[in-house]
Amino acid sequence: GMIFEKSSTRTRVSFEVGIYHLGGTGLFLSKNDLQIGRGETIHDTAKTLSGFLDAIMIRTFAHQTAVDLATHARVPVINGLTDLAHPCQALADYQAILEQKGRLHGLKIAYVGDPNNVTNSLMMGAAKLGLHFTIGAPSGYPVNDFVWKRAKEEATKTGALLEIFEDPREAVEKADVIYTDVWTSMGQEAESAIRLQAFQGYQVDDALVRYARPDYSFMHCLPAHRGEEVAASVIDGPNSIVFEEAENRLHAQKALMVAVMQGEHYTHG
Repeated sequence: GMIFEKSSTRTRVSFEVGIYHLGGTGLFLSKNDLQIGRGETIHDTAKTLSGFLDAIMIRTFAHQTAVDLATHARVPVINGLTDLAHPCQALADYQAILEQKGRLHGLKIAYVGDPNNVTNSLMMGAAKLGLHFTIGAPSGYPVNDFVWKRAKEEATKTGALLEIFEDPREAVEKADVIYTDVWTSMGQEAESAIRLQAFQGYQVDDALVRYARPDYSFMHCLPAHRGEEVAASVIDGPNSIVFEEAENRLHAQKALMVAVMQGEHYTHG
């Protein structure tokens, strides 16, 4: 079952096709299709759906919604996106980097722009995998404190290096990968004008990428706004692997679904 409280292109299609590839049937369940849209509790929804489904994927706003669903469900629950984290995207991203670079440990990834849910999951992945991860963002847009502390703890175990810069050029210096995302995410539309002003100077353009390694890879979780967070010459240029990483949503999530549904014990967090 695939619960969507947020609209999607890549998440819906990749999960639905992946389920079919694995021989299963995927049910698309929008908030308008379920009683949670009319006030039924997540607790009751989790208990009910657990009697019908082998696994649940949820794409929602509040992270606590996904946590509560996982707490009360008797089947595996996959986080398809919350305001705090986007772990399925990070899995696909690191698969793409591994395919492109042949390794992960020791590489440098520079994230430029708004520190959001994608940033959080990429940073946690870098900490667990032993990468050098930098963030270039304006001072008024801090990294999530909870995720930062958790990532720093993981980094002590793997030798990962995590750094935050206000100057995007410092963040990108000698990077193997440059990553960005939209400056205004879903649910933040009212802040759009303020954000467009705040992130001036943080566009990933031809001038900024010169600070990275010559063979850098450009990544973006999509959808992208050309002319805002990234120049068309970069996202459509020879160093861009945005569509390779998008395709990997299908492959990484198939592996994830097999892992959680074949496992004897389910965990959440």
